[in-house]
Amino acid sequence: MNRSRTIHICVLIDALGWRWLEGHHVLNDELPYRQPLQTVLGFSSGAIPAILTGRLPAESGHWNLLYYDPEGSPFQWLRYFSFLPERVLNHRITKKLLKEAGRRFLGMGPLFECAVSPRLLPRFNWTEKRNIYQPGGIPGSVSIFDQLSETKIPYRVYSYHELSDMEILKRATKDLKSSAATFYFLYLSEMDSFLHDHCDEHRSLAERIQWYACQLRELLNVALKQDPRADMTIFSDHGMTPVSHHFDLVKKVQSLDLEMPRDYLAVYDSTMGRFWFFSDRAREQVVGLLKNLSCGQILSDSELQQMGIFFPDRRYGEVIFLLKPGWLMTHSHFNGQGWRPKGMHGYDPRDSYSDAIFLSNRKPKGELRTIVDLNSFLRELIETA
Repeated sequence: MNRSRTIHICVLIDALGWRWLEGHHVLNDELPYRQPLQTVLGFSSGAIPAILTGRLPAESGHWNLLYYDPEGSPFQWLRYFSFLPERVLNHRITKKLLKEAGRRFLGMGPLFECAVSPRLLPRFNWTEKRNIYQPGGIPGSVSIFDQLSETKIPYRVYSYHELSDMEILKRATKDLKSSAATFYFLYLSEMDSFLHDHCDEHRSLAERIQWYACQLRELLNVALKQDPRADMTIFSDHGMTPVSHHFDLVKKVQSLDLEMPRDYLAVYDSTMGRFWFFSDRAREQVVGLLKNLSCGQILSDSELQQMGIFFPDRRYGEVIFLLKPGWLMTHSHFNGQGWRPKGMHGYDPRDSYSDAIFLSNRKPKGELRTIVDLNSFLRELIETA
């Protein structure tokens, strides 16, 4: 097919960290420009928007999924059901119904989960209400998909919203042969789940990484047949740290002589606890407890500012307690008591296991240090797409 502009293939592999590529031959010859990139603190809900917009979470507003917003919560109507006992209101069927209602009728987006007790939902809002892989998906920020749409560059986007990783790779290969698009964005999400469960199984990990390498090599070869100038860039949003210790922060906080939500609110996110207080007594007790824990630390305002996650309105927490790399809560609001992953992310970005990856056959014009810097590289590709 006759194309006047270069084909660019961008592949985001969720959670594939730099440390996990060590010792594996992953397109070394095909993609010679390769380096680690420091991620941002948190999870994909903050990291991927940072890549797509080039803005830190404090600038884009996208960090963790749940945030404190009692005035804007779409679940304020649940207050009328507060008379129901907790065993009814917080039942798995009730939460499943609320999940579906949030996704289908309340505009909460395809990722919404009823993570906290429905009794607490009227005090919270949900960050990722739109598909961030579409134009307008990150309100208040300009993403690469807004740029592609505005410049009318023909492009294709593939994500878990419609397809599995295998289906994405097959569809992209087919489209390269028949489509006039010049910019391809593939989000492969299944490596995240695999690393959570198998990061300590070296043989399985090696086989999995080589499977991706083989599929992506084939994709690149197809692109080069269509356009000898074609380039491919593979990157990730964060890495995956082996889990070595567990701690029940929820139980520890609940042992205090406090009641939620009368005295405080808490959201537990696998590697961090986020707290809001409604009395001095609650603040003193919880902060006093957290300061005496050796498994983590309270992040100061200066640390939050340095990491680009400081929000003056404290929507993501008045106090944020972060576990040390390798530590994991025995249960949290987003993962139940029975989940025991071998790996986790969401630690201090300076943890080497948290580093993301950058692999490309196109030399970056500027310095790439963090995943936020990826945005300028992607925009350079769009300008030549």
